Amino acid sequence: MTQELPVAVLGASGRMGSEAVAAIQAAEDLSLVAALGRGDDLATLVSSGARVVLDLTVPEATYDNVCFAVEHGLHAVVGTTGWTPERLDGLGALLERTPSTGVLIAPNFALGSVLATAFAAQAARYFESVEIIELHHPDKVDAPSGTALRTAQLISAARSAAGVPAAPDATAGGLAGARGADADGIPVHSVRLRGLTAHQEVLLGSPGEQLTIRHDSFDRASFMPGVLLGLRSVASHPGLTVGLEGYLDLATNKDPHA
Repeated sequence: MTQELPVAVLGASGRMGSEAVAAIQAAEDLSLVAALGRGDDLATLVSSGARVVLDLTVPEATYDNVCFAVEHGLHAVVGTTGWTPERLDGLGALLERTPSTGVLIAPNFALGSVLATAFAAQAARYFESVEIIELHHPDKVDAPSGTALRTAQLISAARSAAGVPAAPDATAGGLAGARGADADGIPVHSVRLRGLTAHQEVLLGSPGEQLTIRHDSFDRASFMPGVLLGLRSVASHPGLTVGLEGYLDLATNKDPHA
């Protein structure tokens, strides 16, 4: 009989957290040993016997949460945004002192989204222009989304490695923000609309043609296969991995924090 992997969830009462709790409880090879909300004592992660911590909290808390886990030899899977380059560097330095510990930071757990981002990074080397449109529900607190920023990062790296010049844009004036946010040189447009869940389009264009790569999540259940994959795999990937593609052998570019 396979031994169950003990998992603790931070942010267990949130929308994603409650979905993750249900998915973990339904998985035969996982055991939910702690479900913590805001203000709960992190020491419970240790006393519960957890081996892996799933962080689905808020940007203000996630760095300290993950550092606590690493300092106590616990692997971590993270779906919370707010990971600046400085925070990633700090976490990477901490992990060097515990080389057997693994951390996965995943901007998106939907396997279709991860594939779409990988496909877009591959395709972007062959097109003159590329822009990203991300669409989410109006309760989302960050813009652009972490997925869009990750997609822009990988696209930019792929185009730079291939020597693709900047996309043409003759815009000389207009309303501020009309051309979106500049993310690693890639325009990103954020839509917040009631009725949406999580959606992203990458538009690629060259003379006479356009390629659109779109992914849609209609329910948070779409994220759970990726969450479970991360929980089951993180211990076998010591160090810091940014992006679930690192567990799918789909990384198209070497990430400095991967």
